[in-house]
Amino acid sequence: MSAVTRPRIDGERLLWRLAALAEIGETGDGGVCRLALTDPDRDGRDLVVSWMRELDLRVEIDAIGNVVGTWPADATDPPVMMGSHIDTVRTGGRYDGNLGVLAALEVIETVQRSGVTLTTPLAAAFFTDEEGSRFAPDMLGSLVRVGGLSTEEALDIRAVDDGATVGDELARIGYAGAVPCPAAPPEAYVELHIEQGPVLERDRICIGAVTGVQGISWTEYVLEGQSNHAGTTPMSMRRDPAVVAAEITAFVHRLALALGDPQVATVGRLELHPNLVNVIATRATLTVDVRNTDDAILADVEAQITEFVHEIAAREGIGVTATTLARFEPVLFDPRVVALVEAAAHQADLSVRRLPSGAGHDAQMFARVCPSGMVFVPSIGGISHNAAENTAAPDLIAGTNVLLDVVLAIADGALHQSAETP
Repeated sequence: MSAVTRPRIDGERLLWRLAALAEIGETGDGGVCRLALTDPDRDGRDLVVSWMRELDLRVEIDAIGNVVGTWPADATDPPVMMGSHIDTVRTGGRYDGNLGVLAALEVIETVQRSGVTLTTPLAAAFFTDEEGSRFAPDMLGSLVRVGGLSTEEALDIRAVDDGATVGDELARIGYAGAVPCPAAPPEAYVELHIEQGPVLERDRICIGAVTGVQGISWTEYVLEGQSNHAGTTPMSMRRDPAVVAAEITAFVHRLALALGDPQVATVGRLELHPNLVNVIATRATLTVDVRNTDDAILADVEAQITEFVHEIAAREGIGVTATTLARFEPVLFDPRVVALVEAAAHQADLSVRRLPSGAGHDAQMFARVCPSGMVFVPSIGGISHNAAENTAAPDLIAGTNVLLDVVLAIADGALHQSAETP
């Protein structure tokens, strides 16, 4: 398909849908809060499903609540699937995940209106609990979809906020579907996403051709000490879990700095009990998030943190319980899809760079079962998981057009053609 004849998306329609979805769960400061399987998440799902039905897609909901809309509705062949998620963190923005889902709808509507004939179906999807903010692990829905976790185990996972199970909440909001998991893999999977980092904006690059996703390790530590009076207990006789929590926080920070890029490490949640100003805590609970593109280095970092935690806890007389919340190895995307993203950007005269993703995405789950890849667009200031999250409208539109071109190329057999090239 020539540059002259290839269809282009309707940018205003894309931006309108993004704004409409952002109204659901809006926090009053430009941000969005739609934690997985809450009422706002249900309302967001209902809105996106209504748009899918308006486009005459065949809407299917699987056993973990993932929603897939396929066009043509009577298609039986594996589709080229696009998508992401619409759940958010508690302090979320309007583009993380949402862009990938609504860009997928925009691509399908553009193809429908253009009259382009495809021999491969298209699908737009959104996946349950990608953020992992309410139910661990993150990317839960896509993990179950591809067979990485059983449906039964996933449905029994309890929320960190109120203890509700995934299964009960899916039933409560009306998204306990009948399609079994794992489901048949698509022909390919391509996800458009904001970078959520500063590299593209810093280097004035419009499109990121994502090469893969770094490995992720989440661990929760529960540190048990002795609660006592803050004024009468001598320092030498304390068993204070807050001290251990503080030393762990400082250690993981120093370790990541010493290793340098791309190693990152974060203590994201820290809770003290009873959390009173004049009482030594009896318990501290904290989470440690470590990531690296090299699995061997990631494993070494995990081992160093484990050793340090037990050493410092023993020194302070503190008990330790460690629970793995998530562990995903680094993922490389299909080089053919990466090359198609680059080619689509070049064809549109857009600057492009190959780069890995620092955040986890549903695409890394689909990389287990089909050719997969991602398109990044810049994040202003590199900010995400924040009400200030923003991407310029021209970049949103450019990224969606690149997604369109990549999907059309795959639907036209580009992956098979490249595989046959000597």
